[in-house]
Amino acid sequence: MAAKKRPDVESVALKLLSEKQEISLHDVAHASGLSKSDEGDRKAIRRVLHSLIERGLLEAKGAARARVYARTTKELATTFFPSVKKGGVFTDIQLSPASETLLLYVSKKQQARTPVGYNQDFLRSYKPNQSFYLGEAQLAELFKIGRAENTIRPAGTYARHILNRLLIDLSWNSSRLEGNTYSLLETKRLIELGESATGKNASEAQMIINHKSAIEYIIESAAEEKITSHEVCSIHSLLSENLLGDPSASGRVREIAVGISGTTYMPLENSHVLKECFHLFIEKLNLIKNPFEQSLFSLVHLSYLQAFEDVNKRTARLVANIPLIKDNLRPLSFAEVEQEAYIKALLGVYEKNDVSLIRDLYMWAYQRSSQKYSAIQQSLGAPNLLKLKYRSAIQDIIRALILEKVVGSQVVHRIQNLIEKNNIPEADATALFRVIEAEVISLHDGNIARFRIRPGEFEAWKKFSKN
Repeated sequence: MAAKKRPDVESVALKLLSEKQEISLHDVAHASGLSKSDEGDRKAIRRVLHSLIERGLLEAKGAARARVYARTTKELATTFFPSVKKGGVFTDIQLSPASETLLLYVSKKQQARTPVGYNQDFLRSYKPNQSFYLGEAQLAELFKIGRAENTIRPAGTYARHILNRLLIDLSWNSSRLEGNTYSLLETKRLIELGESATGKNASEAQMIINHKSAIEYIIESAAEEKITSHEVCSIHSLLSENLLGDPSASGRVREIAVGISGTTYMPLENSHVLKECFHLFIEKLNLIKNPFEQSLFSLVHLSYLQAFEDVNKRTARLVANIPLIKDNLRPLSFAEVEQEAYIKALLGVYEKNDVSLIRDLYMWAYQRSSQKYSAIQQSLGAPNLLKLKYRSAIQDIIRALILEKVVGSQVVHRIQNLIEKNNIPEADATALFRVIEAEVISLHDGNIARFRIRPGEFEAWKKFSKN
């Protein structure tokens, strides 16, 4: 009979202290699955806590049964991790003691880390609205920096308001984390003008264009009540278009084994269990009430599950934005996140089922993203409520004008005709006509994405209007 694996009490204690200001021996015993009444277990926990005190990471308060343990100041904790805190990709990111310990582990050579398989209990033990990856103070801070406005608007309003910038930022940063070598300016020209950069691999352009399509799909689906398995699979399908060896694997939960380079983690091989876990992920995701907790839960578990043959991390990054877009919070574009930092944070999830490092990275990344969109918002006016109300009709009418190559004096008549066909109430028809007319006059290469018009279609319309 195999010996029972002893829990890593030190990691458990440090993880608890990243979530709470103080912990007790009972807290550590409960989280470790040990018995507070067993003398051997109590001694083991005390040894670990005493070691952490000696190393300057903890301090004890109170005596006997009333004793609790608290984090020391950041300066003391930092002195224990000089190699982590004085340089590298995490230099500017505030790390908890648990994250620092985890970072030391995932920074070891791969052969020095323990091989592990998929742990179903990591997902199954998570109880929506009872388990939390983000603490109360962290959630409050995220809402403080992420709330775009106090006015209640239809789901997805804010994302539509900054659509052009979001398409470029998120497409570029998410692709960059996959090793894509397009610059931000090259990405902008590709998305706005359809111009591929010279000397670049065609798959890099495809990756960016796929991100654009997937982001637009997410925004168009923002009003949906739930995040469905169909939506997640559709996002994967859009992200993986023309990038997989087997086209039928696009948007489909995998039925083959996959491996991940650079890690000791081996994802699930049993396709039946994989599908079961995927649907359990969707179920739990929709039960979570807080959008930021939903977002981080998505990022962690879609990356860990590796539900698809490839393009899993990209799918996780975009799905993590859905709760934010639905709640009109500023999106997470992963601006300035270093590839190495992102990989190490995921290694902590893969190999230790520890979210402390990716949580600290998430907090920092969201702050950086929010700062960018806050600056953008200051230069924008308030949303036009008529445009919000008839967004789909406006989009369809302008799209029809371009695809039908309607030009000159025919434009006015065709707009009026299409407004009638859309059964727009007479009280709104005149004002809506003015809105559409202004949009048509303002059309250019950089804003046609809002109407699902491709650069080639727009160029054909412009050439036709000159004849």
